[in-house]
Amino acid sequence: MSSPLTKVSALERQAKRHASHYRELFITYEGRSEEIPLRPPDLSVQGMFIQTARRFPEGAVLKIRFRLVRSLYEVFARAEVRYCLPGVGIGIEFVEISPEARSAIRDELRDAGGPTNDSI
Repeated sequence: MSSPLTKVSALERQAKRHASHYRELFITYEGRSEEIPLRPPDLSVQGMFIQTARRFPEGAVLKIRFRLVRSLYEVFARAEVRYCLPGVGIGIEFVEISPEARSAIRDELRDAGGPTNDSI
């Protein structure tokens, strides 16, 4: 059984993990020009989970742009929706991203003490 202190600490760590790796996140659903409201994503080298109430079909292609907080590196990528949890968010996989951007993400995660595995 976990204590309330353990639960708070775990929640704080999760919030820090979500909020400390990016800023200025923008996505564009290819073929559309509407703005999509977003909340902080869960970032990995291979992709991210983006919390959004917007529903996307699996296989939808998105253009992603965000800036890493520590290095200020701006990441540009094309990504494909791998799964959608309606009302919760989408899991995306980067399908076109430069090796430099992958390396910058890996360094950002490592420097922040987060996991650097290649899972979404």
